[in-house]
Amino acid sequence: MEPLDLWSFLLLLLLPPTLPLSLGGNLQSPAPSECYQVNGADYRGRQNRTGPRGSGRPCLFWDQTQQHSYSSSKDPQGRWGLGAHNFCRNPDGDVQPWCYVAETEEGIYWRYCDIPTCHMPGYLGCFVDSGAPPALSGPSGTSTKLTVQVCLRFCRMKGYQLAGVEAGYACFCGSEGDLARGRPAPATDCDQICFGHPGQLCGGDGRLGIYEVSVGSCQGNWTAPQGVIYSPDFPDEYGPDRNCSWILNPPGSALELTFRLFELADSRDRLELREAGSGRLLWDFDGTRPPPPGALRLPTAALLLMFHSDPRGHAQGFALTYRGILDPLEDMGSPQSLAQTLPVPMDGTNCSTGPGDPDPGIGAGVFYAVTVVSVLLLILFSFYRLLRKRSCMLAPGKGLMGRLLVLGPVRGAGRSWVVWYRRPRGVAVPSPTGDPIPEGPALAYRPLSASSQNSLRSLISAL
Repeated sequence: MEPLDLWSFLLLLLLPPTLPLSLGGNLQSPAPSECYQVNGADYRGRQNRTGPRGSGRPCLFWDQTQQHSYSSSKDPQGRWGLGAHNFCRNPDGDVQPWCYVAETEEGIYWRYCDIPTCHMPGYLGCFVDSGAPPALSGPSGTSTKLTVQVCLRFCRMKGYQLAGVEAGYACFCGSEGDLARGRPAPATDCDQICFGHPGQLCGGDGRLGIYEVSVGSCQGNWTAPQGVIYSPDFPDEYGPDRNCSWILNPPGSALELTFRLFELADSRDRLELREAGSGRLLWDFDGTRPPPPGALRLPTAALLLMFHSDPRGHAQGFALTYRGILDPLEDMGSPQSLAQTLPVPMDGTNCSTGPGDPDPGIGAGVFYAVTVVSVLLLILFSFYRLLRKRSCMLAPGKGLMGRLLVLGPVRGAGRSWVVWYRRPRGVAVPSPTGDPIPEGPALAYRPLSASSQNSLRSLISAL
């Protein structure tokens, strides 16, 4: 081999077959939620008729509605979810997803979509309220400024589990026993706009839209295997000077969080994730540093969430899903799971990342790989300089390992290699008695001594 070929050959031998330069590529985005906002503005499903399961009128394609106020050409960034499709969406913040339809004789050119799966967690559905007896048997009240959260807060203060809104202005409280006796109604029956919020629905005539009072609460202890945490006052905007905390302690030894919605006003409104036992800061996010996309996995069994807004803060807030992980090693074993696992910063260091920031775990892997390769290249370059200086070459030997070897025909099944070098001034190598006289380039080379051969062999073995 020529010296350069020898260097390339040793480099291939010494480098490991694969290096952890990548942990699986980009992170995978979670499946589109079937609505975590009360009005379904985040719906990204595939229903393309105004009724469920193929019923209702067919929707028009959003790239064919340029004559109307909303079309795909007016949503180039996809913020509203419009495109070359005819799926129901809510681009204008209406009370629920809708779509354009072929204009009727009455001049109707759009319809709401009845999407059974597009109900934010905590909304239990639409129910009949005949009044005798009432669907929810607890206290009730009315308000010309009623919103969903106003009713939830009222029933929460009264100590009830459920809150129901009706006819746009009425609020009723009840328990799980009331719900067990209730009669479900079509979702489209609860179509009355709340008197206090034009983007929310508050039941219908003789129809109750029922919610769990935990939605939008400012504190709580969550022990279910999985669930949803909303910002305070959700689905209304959170208000100023809010200081709220929630403890997550589901069964398992680790936790997985996925942010379905995150909209804080500015850097002064923040959400902190801490270990419940020690209070150690794991992550914190604010209006300028949102959570990373995908699942956020934390090696802690109990988590404390703390939210703070400043005196001027108000925005939509956040919605996150959580689940306990019973066996984190088994659950994170697949390459896809590893790609979605984010390391927890030590000593309270803030390692928040934005949607386009790289995974910090990948950076650590790349640093390790670069360090290993750099050390190997340094050693190999030194060896290469030695070879260049003495014009070394590898030659097949044909004798015992301790015997002086020369170039020549290979004899027998055993085969070894020795290093020959050439001094600056070529010196003919005398052949031992009984061996053929070297020919060609071997005349100008001299073999390394036995001790040097052993030292070189030990060096290569150690590498």
